[in-house]
Amino acid sequence: MTQHVLAIDAGTTGVTVLLFDARAHVVRKAYSEFAQHYPRPGWVEHDAEEIWTVTRRLIDEALAGLPLAQVAAIGITNQRETTVVWDRETGKPYHRAIVWQCRRTAERCQALKRDHERLVGDKTGLVLDAYFSATKAAWILEHVPEARAGAAAGRARFGTIDTWLIDRLTGGRAHVTDPTNASRTLLWDIHRKQWDDELLGLFGVPRSVLPEVRPSAGELARTAKDVLGAEVPIAGVAGDQQAALFGQGCVRPGQAKNTYGTGCFALLNAGHEPVRSRHGLVTTIACDERGQPCYALEGSVFVAGAVVQWLRDGLGLIASADETEALARSVEDTGGVYLVPAFVGLGAPYWDQDARGLLCGLTRGATRAHVVRAALEAIAYQSRELIDALQADLLGKATLEALRVDGGAVKNDFLMQFQADLLGLPVVRPRNTETTAQGAAFLAGLGAGVWGSFAEIEQVLEVERTFTPAMPDARRAELLSGWKRAVARARG
Repeated sequence: MTQHVLAIDAGTTGVTVLLFDARAHVVRKAYSEFAQHYPRPGWVEHDAEEIWTVTRRLIDEALAGLPLAQVAAIGITNQRETTVVWDRETGKPYHRAIVWQCRRTAERCQALKRDHERLVGDKTGLVLDAYFSATKAAWILEHVPEARAGAAAGRARFGTIDTWLIDRLTGGRAHVTDPTNASRTLLWDIHRKQWDDELLGLFGVPRSVLPEVRPSAGELARTAKDVLGAEVPIAGVAGDQQAALFGQGCVRPGQAKNTYGTGCFALLNAGHEPVRSRHGLVTTIACDERGQPCYALEGSVFVAGAVVQWLRDGLGLIASADETEALARSVEDTGGVYLVPAFVGLGAPYWDQDARGLLCGLTRGATRAHVVRAALEAIAYQSRELIDALQADLLGKATLEALRVDGGAVKNDFLMQFQADLLGLPVVRPRNTETTAQGAAFLAGLGAGVWGSFAEIEQVLEVERTFTPAMPDARRAELLSGWKRAVARARG
């Protein structure tokens, strides 16, 4: 093949770079984790320079001698909301990136809610929560004197990780983002599709630091020759969950996917008219079949796959995630054990930032296997609550007939079957579970003409397995009741 698409998936715990051919097959893949920093309880940071260094190395690994002339375009997808503020002239960040999981601005959000919750919700479709970018950027500008001085002098740049990587890839020549990432900042009006001066004033973020918003599919910038060795179009950008929605082929109203990554994120394509949730979800920007803005309903679980990482690194119960399926199957059930992984609060549908993690129902008979199984089941319980909320908001508009799934945890057959059982819906796993990167590749390929239309993309989408629900209704109701009681105990 003379045309390939390079996809950069800059996630929360690591970066993956994949090389796709025109049949959407992964030709090469490179991955590396990067450091997580926890300076205080509830605070989470990343070193943005490390993310770039890791990304640059992985690009070389994925290309492995392939001439850049055979790369038609680069697509980027990223952990959303994570915030970087850096100096335009030196290219150096003023502070570590503040991660989407970080709760340091929770009190400020609570204070703003009293008078401004409706204004922010009406304009952005989001809730006033520390999860989003605006208060993170404001915190850096307020607490880091160099950032404050840089903003006053017009040198400071704000961006999410997509914008930061584009800055690096272009040698600082491009300061851009796309609508899906802009819509996660609390600073962008999703109806007028532009940065909003009233919101900027409310959060104390100057317009001068903002990136230009360009379409998700189409040339946003070109890499610098002195960075990559050639000018390659960066032709597709989307936040990770919107990229996964696109990568799963959910470009029509009523289609939904759930991504099982560090967190869990369920998105449902709502078409070209925004739907306001009545059940704790947010309205956000996604991509239609042309890569142009449409609307989606989204529910976010803060801790999903990260609970498995905690079992490994925090408790030492497992040496690797691969052990969890066999351990879960080694016991008939959890023996009444529930794990609520509210380590940084609870996301949708509760939005309870004071909730904390809880392991309950323990008896002398509880073993490592019961706790591991409870952790996997917790991922499915939280996802069930997201799908319940999506279906309630959709009432009378469309019917969800199946759930498309992706992300690292979907390789676990036990989890996927339990998810289908809890939902009472088929769970569809694609052949390529790297659909976040695949979505970025599809957007870039559309933007660069590798694929002429989404109809061509649909021809290369393949299903690997469908999990059919088999759990009796009474058992499902019993398990869900126990989960609800555990969540009630964990809430603040």
